[in-house]
Amino acid sequence: MASPCCRPTTWSMSPPPPAASARPSHWPPIPPRARTDRERSSSMKVAIAGAGAVGRSIAQELLRGGHQVMLLERRLDHIDPTIAPTAIWTHADACELETLEEAGLETYDVVIAATGDDKVNLVFSLLAKTEFGAGRVVARVNDPRNEWLFDSSWGVDVAVSTPRLLASLVEEAVSVGDLVRLMTLRQGQANLVEITLPTDTPLAGKAVRTLALPRDAALVTILRGGRVIVPQADDPLEGEDELLFVASVEAEDELRKALGVNSFNGTGDAPA
Repeated sequence: MASPCCRPTTWSMSPPPPAASARPSHWPPIPPRARTDRERSSSMKVAIAGAGAVGRSIAQELLRGGHQVMLLERRLDHIDPTIAPTAIWTHADACELETLEEAGLETYDVVIAATGDDKVNLVFSLLAKTEFGAGRVVARVNDPRNEWLFDSSWGVDVAVSTPRLLASLVEEAVSVGDLVRLMTLRQGQANLVEITLPTDTPLAGKAVRTLALPRDAALVTILRGGRVIVPQADDPLEGEDELLFVASVEAEDELRKALGVNSFNGTGDAPA
């Protein structure tokens, strides 16, 4: 028998102080710092499904950035407003349309599916996009085998696969002279890719403008000795430079040829 629908219950303020013996070291909560005009003007309303370790961490980071956050959680034992007192904590089922309506999901700018269940994340993403018109839907991928599902057909704008991201970071740390795919952007239409030029690269001393980049690839940053360089046409390249590109999937092969890269290190499908 299906479990009854979870009725939304909302905590928008911190709970009464616990007994002295049970109080965490940070009780009472430290009041948030005053927000600047710039922060107020760029503040977003963000709804997060899943108040586990991942959802809580995301909420805390967003709150520090001056954003308004609502956490949706089905399990009462995961609801702990002392962790993020300025967030709105809502006891609701992320897969139930009625509870999402009562939680006011249509008033949020960004929706994040951060539960540990890929099926829940997909259903929540689809409901957020199709029923509530969410402007931006970000979804957590727990099992890399399910990553192909997390696209616009399920309402997902950005899919974040922790296993894939970690694998990419490991490859980036050990790869020199190979193109590494760091992140997929905008429904898989483009990727953030990186190459670390070897010390003896033939590109050393050549200006950025001499790179014969494909049409759908752009050099966005050069990392050199701890510096972040916004590339200009006449900037020279150096050995051990880390070059970050945004490129469409179709342009990656041409980009490899332009950089003299003969192999691809990445966690997705790519030319051998």
